[in-house]
Amino acid sequence: MSPAAVVNELEALFPPPSCPPSALAPQRLPGTSVESLAALQHVLQDNHKRWHIFLNDMKFHNHITHRALALYALGGSGSIIRGFYTQDSQRQLPAVESPEAITLTSFADHLGDGRYYKGYVDFFAREIDEKGTSTVLEEYIFSDRFQYQEGASNQPEMLSRFTASLLHALIHVGHGLEFGLKGMVVEGLALAAVQDVDGKDFYPLHFFAENGQVTTEADTHVFDVIARMVRDEDLKVKNVHALIEFKQAVEDHAARIRCYAAQWTVNATKKGEIERKVEELIWLTSALYAIGGFDEVKGFTGEFFLMHMVTSSLFLPSLITSLTPSSQALLLRAYLVTVLTWWVARGRPVLNIKSFMASTSTRPTVPMFKGSDGSGFPKEHPNPFLPIIQSSILNPNDHLPKIQRSFAHFSTVYGNRPAGYHKGTELEGAELLDGSLFVRAALLTANYMREENTWSVNGFF
Repeated sequence: MSPAAVVNELEALFPPPSCPPSALAPQRLPGTSVESLAALQHVLQDNHKRWHIFLNDMKFHNHITHRALALYALGGSGSIIRGFYTQDSQRQLPAVESPEAITLTSFADHLGDGRYYKGYVDFFAREIDEKGTSTVLEEYIFSDRFQYQEGASNQPEMLSRFTASLLHALIHVGHGLEFGLKGMVVEGLALAAVQDVDGKDFYPLHFFAENGQVTTEADTHVFDVIARMVRDEDLKVKNVHALIEFKQAVEDHAARIRCYAAQWTVNATKKGEIERKVEELIWLTSALYAIGGFDEVKGFTGEFFLMHMVTSSLFLPSLITSLTPSSQALLLRAYLVTVLTWWVARGRPVLNIKSFMASTSTRPTVPMFKGSDGSGFPKEHPNPFLPIIQSSILNPNDHLPKIQRSFAHFSTVYGNRPAGYHKGTELEGAELLDGSLFVRAALLTANYMREENTWSVNGFF
């Protein structure tokens, strides 16, 4: 391919970002400029050319594009976007050519093999050019055809791969749909293809057969499901090592967790139901991370794995815009199973809502602006999210701007929910919870990272 053709291909994969796909998807903050757009496109295109999706043989993920897009969305300058790319590039694996091209015939033969990442990138780029993004997502992630195939030695299980390993493929594709970037969708689908499943039959055949079945008119809230799981003393894992604990949770409790998740009602035929159920999942992930991480005596712990539940939930509004109602419901059900499994794997941290709401603050420790004596607003905090966002943009930890962008968006959409909004659910103290959850979570996270400078991987045992 000629240099000009390469440039054209990269520009087609990574054009200037489009507007968000819906009002529920995150909106951009002020600060976008010619400089920041040029920096973003340079990072996305250069990363695509030079680096593999995994940064080591353990299949840890390349997060370069995630940080760059978060910084751009938060209004970060071009020099900051470029500077962090230089930093993040220091620990990447170089891109390699696939041993052979991937075709529809050979699609399942190399699933889970990172050497074929580039082959899957090229395959999905061709498929999207021919069929469009929505059709490709429906076919390769949600259709029965690419879950289980009779006689196959290497089962596709593409939905399982899509949500595996802390939901990184879902996050990657979610970025693509939010920002209108074909290259991110292609890379995310290729990541799913070379990702290992979290466990054999993580979503078994009957999981797909049961999707869309509505067996009751009663509405079961996701907080009801959590309340029932809290009371189940059998849902325990031994405190050994984070990845081993997750494997324990899958091997020992996957079937039980799926049974609890199946109690959650999702009726995709009901108008507004999918959006309402997305909101439930956002409250759930934020509560598991923030309230689960808070102890009145020990303080707050920013848990690495539960943090990913929050940052992945940011992309649910964008993902559902490209799916049929049936696939929307399947996505949300699969997502819930994954979130619940990680919660069990991290020791099922207690959700003491009463203590959390009484003991945490909605105001930064140091006021951003001190009003004059005559201003009427002495020592007022004009907007607590402004200093939170500012500090996250410059923080060297690449996950901090992503989680703070998530909380800022959730606060924008759901911050006006009053106490009593969750009244009637089975979760103890849920009636006390209001929209300040998101600013409380953001402030706890900012203070924790300022003091610790890293996420905890110790869980809650």
